[in-house]
Amino acid sequence: MPNPKANLRLYNSQEKPTWCPGCGDYGILVAVKQAAAGAGLLPHQVMIVSGIGCGSKLPHYMHANGFNNLHGRSLPIAQGIKLANHEMTVIVVTGDGDGLGIGAGHFVHTCRRNPDLTHLIQNNQVYGLTKGQYSPTSPIGFVTSTSPEGTIEAGINPVALSLINGSTFVARTFAGDPKHMAGILMEAIKHPGHAVIDALQPCVIYNKINTYDYYRQRVYKLEDTDYDPSDRGAALQKSMEWDEQIPIGIIYQETGRPTYESQVDVLKAGPLNQQPMDGQSIEAYEGMKTELV
Repeated sequence: MPNPKANLRLYNSQEKPTWCPGCGDYGILVAVKQAAAGAGLLPHQVMIVSGIGCGSKLPHYMHANGFNNLHGRSLPIAQGIKLANHEMTVIVVTGDGDGLGIGAGHFVHTCRRNPDLTHLIQNNQVYGLTKGQYSPTSPIGFVTSTSPEGTIEAGINPVALSLINGSTFVARTFAGDPKHMAGILMEAIKHPGHAVIDALQPCVIYNKINTYDYYRQRVYKLEDTDYDPSDRGAALQKSMEWDEQIPIGIIYQETGRPTYESQVDVLKAGPLNQQPMDGQSIEAYEGMKTELV
């Protein structure tokens, strides 16, 4: 049940963001805080898992549980946390390079397993932290410091990839509209299953094409149309829409498919961290830990 004491201020951290002025990460941070509070969650009920990258510092700037781990490895860590305590709300925050480059294999397998995770992909189409190389989502021809003639590799479509591999909630949002993003994030958190959100995030330093103005001239909200997010075929078609019109909102949502955790027998007795230790005393387990040192 939502906790009436949940509010945005509880998630404020004493740490101050060090992102570049105007970075889309600021809007994403606000949206994550609003979504968690709006979902009626208290900070101790939320775990934010991130990897390496500009946006992956987000757990440092929120008062909640956080795990900042290796580049590309956020999803297996998050799944382990969810199995250890499946009552915890787990939000994964990765960049497009972090989550869809070295982490692409983990991403595909997470989609097909359908764990109850919310994965926010901060998609600025460039490696911002390491000075502007093209990323897995950069389009053909994208010019950077390491591709002065333009990249010759086709970019990954996070929305289409999620749909094809089995995610049960797929959405796209825009960092220039934190209120809309917070609403979509809240729905993703409430969704029982794997939720992927492609967050279009301008990088004001290294991506001079996909700017705030670029997106504001093109994005439109699916909730303002007669679009049906339960139609997977229509969702695949919608995922390919770009260039002059870019849809944001819930692109696909499937209900009724069991989550990974709900099918693990041992978890039916409750979260692992709350189950008895098979008759062993705490002293016995402490002794085992000592033996491993």
